[in-house]
Amino acid sequence: MKRQVYRLKAGSLSNLKIETEELAAPESQEVTIAVKAIGLNFADVFAIWGLYGATPEGRFIPGLEYAGTVIAKGAEVSQYQVGDRIMGVTRFGAYASHLNIDARYVRHLPAMWSFQEGAAFLVQVLTAYYGLKRLGNIQKGQTILIHSAAGGVGILANRIAKKYDAYTIGTVGRPDKVAFLRAEGYDDVIVRDRQFRRKLTESLGDRELAIIMECIGGRIFKIGYDLLAQQGRMIVYGSARYASPGNRPNYLKLIYHYLTRPKIDPQKIIELNKSVMGFNLIWLYERAALMEEVLSEVMALNLEKPHVGHEFSFHDLPDAVRLFQTGKTIGKVVVNLEV
Repeated sequence: MKRQVYRLKAGSLSNLKIETEELAAPESQEVTIAVKAIGLNFADVFAIWGLYGATPEGRFIPGLEYAGTVIAKGAEVSQYQVGDRIMGVTRFGAYASHLNIDARYVRHLPAMWSFQEGAAFLVQVLTAYYGLKRLGNIQKGQTILIHSAAGGVGILANRIAKKYDAYTIGTVGRPDKVAFLRAEGYDDVIVRDRQFRRKLTESLGDRELAIIMECIGGRIFKIGYDLLAQQGRMIVYGSARYASPGNRPNYLKLIYHYLTRPKIDPQKIIELNKSVMGFNLIWLYERAALMEEVLSEVMALNLEKPHVGHEFSFHDLPDAVRLFQTGKTIGKVVVNLEV
């Protein structure tokens, strides 16, 4: 069958072009999905720029998550039927009208969820839950700092933390996002600026900072690490300060940020009793059994629908990426395909 895809060689968003190509029949353990919605992630941007370590060699199709309908299945697939509404993750390849995927990497879409909401869920919730629970070992009543709090991961991280009665402090780069986070149930919200250390210190008061969901880097990383309690855990899953608007990376900015990145003394970390842990969702994707186990735990939490903040058409997908790069978005940016 014919399908449309966005393919490029990493380096510039301007290289991203629509192509029409043949899609083979699904293998025995695969399902074929007619994609209805695609979710955007920061990893997409860094992969497009060629700054993501997992970026495929040569020309490739970006995209990590989607939702759609099963239109064919392999001989060994029994848990899904043609017509089922699903949401799924993939190790690149989601910027497409149709795709084949191992059935282990899709889940039934909850009955009351739209395709857009399905495409806004899995990557974010896996990152938030694995970071907070499996790495952060979140405990009832702890104080949690969540950066990029109005993004897809940040919103779901707060909802997960609230299942443990945590005191949550969210940070954002723009004051126009504060009211949204208050409505989402954050206990306090900080706009990151030159007064960030003072603001965070005041917000903490006598509370011990147990977990940081860190995705900013630089000075913000260092301040958070300094204020982290003994036995506290910083979960690093991104570094947004390297991002910038435009088709290509700002290489001078990248070099400056790289040379001025914070350093942590491994000898001192013992004395301070703090932990810094890195997490890349590709690692979890490559461990399908573990991902299935984690997703079962996530679904048992009965979280609310994800927040979709911005929607674009498939033909406007590059514009969706450009908006995503600006840091002006709230919730998930989703690309819709014509039904």
